[in-house]
Amino acid sequence: MKDKLHNKVVLITGASSGIGALVAKLLAERGAIPILTARSIDKLRELSEAIQGEHAIFEMDVTSQEQVSQVISQVYSRYGRIDVLLNNAGYGEFLPFTDTSLEHFQEIMDVNYMGTVRCTHAVVPHMLQAGQGHIVNVASIAGKLATAKSTGYSATKHAVLGFTNALRQEMQGKGIRVSAVNPGPIDTPFFDRADPNGTYVSNVRWFMMSADKVARAIVMVIEKGKAELDLPWTASIGVKFMQVFPRVSDTLFGRFMNKK
Repeated sequence: MKDKLHNKVVLITGASSGIGALVAKLLAERGAIPILTARSIDKLRELSEAIQGEHAIFEMDVTSQEQVSQVISQVYSRYGRIDVLLNNAGYGEFLPFTDTSLEHFQEIMDVNYMGTVRCTHAVVPHMLQAGQGHIVNVASIAGKLATAKSTGYSATKHAVLGFTNALRQEMQGKGIRVSAVNPGPIDTPFFDRADPNGTYVSNVRWFMMSADKVARAIVMVIEKGKAELDLPWTASIGVKFMQVFPRVSDTLFGRFMNKK
């Protein structure tokens, strides 16, 4: 029996390293056709050499409406469809609010949130016409459980989750599935920028997940169409507790959560 992912065209943003790159490799192994996009075409070319099976690479900056439109148009011209859009591009920087410029909030929102919106906005009309498709947005546990020194990053992930949940309801009955994956800390190059001095990584090393584990979980979500997945499972328990008892949680766990 053929794999459910066989011959599925999956467009991945932020695919030049980390989770995006690993998901692309896993999908190719399962017979899918990953379309890798990122700002660095050189990194994509290097990664392409390590991927077996049919795939494609495109230079694409998710903050550029022109590039997003052009690349998605090229993918549809070549393959005739995009079965899955994996919105994975994003970054973080951990800064005290008083040390954070307004430009930081604008820039991180433009990548993490508006990048997701731009790509989705370009793809959904085609999926509606086809009567099928799957949007998978990589958000974060930070979108549910915000912590100190992540005002900009947490706000973008809250926005991504709000967008995802609203879009899921809007697409019901139209053949389009919408999913969110909310990982906690992952051992990837994400922290090269988010935590350059290594303080946070050192404090949460025991809690960090391997990139391979998260990549496999994302592939599972793509395959099964699960609406939402929190990683690790212990984080989902913490999220539920903090949502029900926010003041108690701040008092009991505030210092514990502030690892940045």
